[in-house]
Amino acid sequence: MSAKLGVLLVDDERLARNELRKLLKPHPELEVVGEAADADEAAQRIAELDPDVLFLDVQMPGASGFDLLSRVEVRAQVVFVTAYDAHALRAFEVNALDYLLKPVHPQRLRATVDRVLQRAMPATPVEAPRPLALDDHLFLSGERRVRFIQVSDLSAVCSAGDYSELVTRDGQRHLLPRPLSEWEARLPEKHFVRIHRGTIINLGCVERVESEGDEGFRVHVRGAEAPLSMSRRYAARLKSRLT
Repeated sequence: MSAKLGVLLVDDERLARNELRKLLKPHPELEVVGEAADADEAAQRIAELDPDVLFLDVQMPGASGFDLLSRVEVRAQVVFVTAYDAHALRAFEVNALDYLLKPVHPQRLRATVDRVLQRAMPATPVEAPRPLALDDHLFLSGERRVRFIQVSDLSAVCSAGDYSELVTRDGQRHLLPRPLSEWEARLPEKHFVRIHRGTIINLGCVERVESEGDEGFRVHVRGAEAPLSMSRRYAARLKSRLT
C-alpha cells in the first residue's frame, strides 16, 4: 500500500489529541489530516477531508461519538478512544474497528494500527484481471437480458459495499459484485479519476463542478440523477486532470 491513510482525531481535550498524534508518529502508514473538538466540528471535517480512519472519543460536550455516527455518513474505519470501558459493547455494535482505553499504550495502539492496515489492504486476487481500455466492452448479465457496455460509456462507478454500481452516460444503472478497488485498478487512469472514497468518475462525462463551501464540492456528470459529492482531499487531483 503506497498511499498513506488519512486520520481524523476527534476529542474535546486538546491534550488528548496531542498525545494521540504523538503516539501515531511512529506509524508512517497513517497521516493525521485533521482534528475536531466536538461532534459538530467533526461532521464538518469528515465532509471536508473524507478521512480513512477516525479516532473518536465517546463522551464529548453536546453530542457524543455515537450521536455523530448516527447522523453523519462515515466511510472511515472507526476506532473509539475513551477513558471508560462501559461503552465497549455498543462500540462494536456500530461496527467500530477497535476500542482503546485512555491512557493509550503504544503496544496496544500498534495492534490497532495493524488491524487498520490489514482491513485497508485490498485482497490480492489469484490472477489479477488485465487493465481495461476505453474501447473495451463489459459483459453484464441481468435477470431479463444480457448487455455489453463500452468502457467509454461509463459515467461513474460508485461503491455499494462489496458491490459496485455502474452509471452510464444514458442514465442506466447496473449493480455488479466487484469492489471499487478493482475498478480503480483496471479503469484507464488517463480517463477515470477518484473523487471520493466511494466514487470514480469518467473525466469525459464531467459537466460542471460546484463548490459547497467547507462541505466540499458537487460534481455533475452525465447520466447521474444527482450531483456526486467530492471531498476537498480529492479536489486538487481532479483539478489537475481537467486543466
